[in-house]
Amino acid sequence: MNRRQFLLAAAAAAIAPAFSFSGRLFAAPAGSPRFLLVFLRGGYDCNHLLVPYASDFYYAARPTLAIARPDPANANSAIALDGTWGLHPALRDSIYPLWQKRQLAFVPFAGTDDLSRSHFETQDNIEAGEPTDRRGDFRSGFMARLSGQMANTPSIAFTDALPLSFQGGARDIPNISLRGNPKPVFDQRQASILAGMYKDTALASAASDGLELRQNVSRELQDEMTKANRGAPNAKNFAEETQRIATLMRDQYRLGFVDVGGWDTHVNQGGASGPLANNLANLGRGLAAYADALGAEWNNTVVVVVSEFGRTFRENGNKGTDHGHGTVYWVLGGQVNGGRIAGPQVAVDAANLLQNRDYPVLTNYRDLLGGLLGRMWGLSGSQLQSVFPGARTVDLQLV
Repeated sequence: MNRRQFLLAAAAAAIAPAFSFSGRLFAAPAGSPRFLLVFLRGGYDCNHLLVPYASDFYYAARPTLAIARPDPANANSAIALDGTWGLHPALRDSIYPLWQKRQLAFVPFAGTDDLSRSHFETQDNIEAGEPTDRRGDFRSGFMARLSGQMANTPSIAFTDALPLSFQGGARDIPNISLRGNPKPVFDQRQASILAGMYKDTALASAASDGLELRQNVSRELQDEMTKANRGAPNAKNFAEETQRIATLMRDQYRLGFVDVGGWDTHVNQGGASGPLANNLANLGRGLAAYADALGAEWNNTVVVVVSEFGRTFRENGNKGTDHGHGTVYWVLGGQVNGGRIAGPQVAVDAANLLQNRDYPVLTNYRDLLGGLLGRMWGLSGSQLQSVFPGARTVDLQLV
């Protein structure tokens, strides 16, 4: 490797981790659908979110973790959504208003056919979007295939590295981490030097696009953070991140992915308060902030929150929960047919547990997402089969 090749490689390494070269700046068509997938990594305890308060078995199985039955006099009790299900009280001021507006639905007993209860294996299977026992390409993700089916649908991952969901497609999908310093990495002089290194090479156009994208995004994020504050402190962590995500999804991108960690609660997960309640509160504030930041474009937006699996129904000896199977998905958006618990359900009792430990899966994620995305973009059956091979799409009338 000569000196010029070394400098080119070094410049590429400096740019690539935060944003891939090929993400070009252009505006997506106004009013077009947008979709954001929020992946809760770690397997969140869905029974803490959607509380089966009508079940005596729930209270017997969780002597220290159970959320109290709805009680107007008890602020730490579940918020009744219907006669069977309640919402964790930590979401009273963020997610519950969206439920009241009928902009939020929950799908219990959802998940994958993967029974390994392995974080990494199940996460990879979900992101691949292929049948668990018939995965044909281990570096191909369903969101990359979805992006390839649709023109004028710019895609982006808000992650440190490109997730499997967006790998293996015909398009090169940009990814950017919004958790770090949003200041521009290169000033104008440095950017000119780096761009000059690529002059008269095959990477000249891509390098110029990548540098322009990185600089513009950094400036945009700084402006957004200043304007969004309005003199008041922001909710931290995920809420801050989603406001920045909304800036890009509102104007430029239509298909997005973001992941949130910290959901593996084997020990002392807490009840109405505690680590898991804090995580739910943070997630709820972030999703509400995303809806607010999109403004009128919230009406053209769908957000789906998934996790690799749920947790064991019974609490363990460490006042936590272990790896489970079925979980609860969230579906949010300005035009979502919400205010309801969607999909097939069974009574929450010992007889209906899978392997006497956790929720069964009655709605497969591939079938659910296939039906939802098909309605959003009017995809044909053959297009959906290319995204989710072998899926039997179901339409739960969520959009």
